[in-house]
Amino acid sequence: MSDNASDVLKIESRATQFGGHVVAWRLNRPEAGNSVSLELLGALEAAADDAAKDPELRAIIIMGEEPRFFSTGADLKERATMSPAQVKDFLKRINSLFRRIETLPCPVIAAIGGFALGGGLELALACDLRIAGENAQLGLPETSLGIIPGAGGTQRLSRAIGLPRAKELIFTAARIDARRALEIGLVQSIHSPPDLSTAAFHLAADTIGRNAPIALRQAKLALNEGYDKDLEAGLKVEQKAYAVTIPTEDRVEALTAFREKRKPHFQGK
Repeated sequence: MSDNASDVLKIESRATQFGGHVVAWRLNRPEAGNSVSLELLGALEAAADDAAKDPELRAIIIMGEEPRFFSTGADLKERATMSPAQVKDFLKRINSLFRRIETLPCPVIAAIGGFALGGGLELALACDLRIAGENAQLGLPETSLGIIPGAGGTQRLSRAIGLPRAKELIFTAARIDARRALEIGLVQSIHSPPDLSTAAFHLAADTIGRNAPIALRQAKLALNEGYDKDLEAGLKVEQKAYAVTIPTEDRVEALTAFREKRKPHFQGK
């Protein structure tokens, strides 16, 4: 089914064969390169609030409604009308939104078609996985505009591809294509533009969505919370997350399915 949260953000929910559902957030401001306006920011905040409260959600896909743009970042025309205080508030909200997306319980996939620049790439970096269309162009051009990435780009890019390569991309304000993004590990796969949406749903619904929902959520929590800790502290995070999975019906179902030589049917219980 399809449910439009607003004109600028189209929300599509698809039930999967595994009993849960996958939601696609489609950015829909092609006339402005899917730049993030106050209206789109508000729509994304509402979508993130809804997703955080949905126990049936298996995965989220973020993509452009059209293949030409993922997002070109903040709406600079709108920003030019803002006071310094309003710009500061906008930046605070967009940072909070991206952190909220990063910490949503379920996996989040960025399907990058066309341009993902500035805040658009920072949005993709807040996602767990990134796949790209062959037409993708990615970059953080902020230093060429007299600023620096301000929505997590300096921190998440370095964690995604390593510090030296992140410095190169940010210092040079370079724009890279999908092939280069794949080479440096910024994206996990490349697809033809017409196939990008299908590939994203296949990854979300069939590849990730077939696995146990509680286990997926606890795996994400362990990975995110343990990443910056020392090994001893990280292992404690992992054991705490593992303990949550032990009493679940899904764990018992997996063992039963293995014994009966069939695929498990997980219910997120």
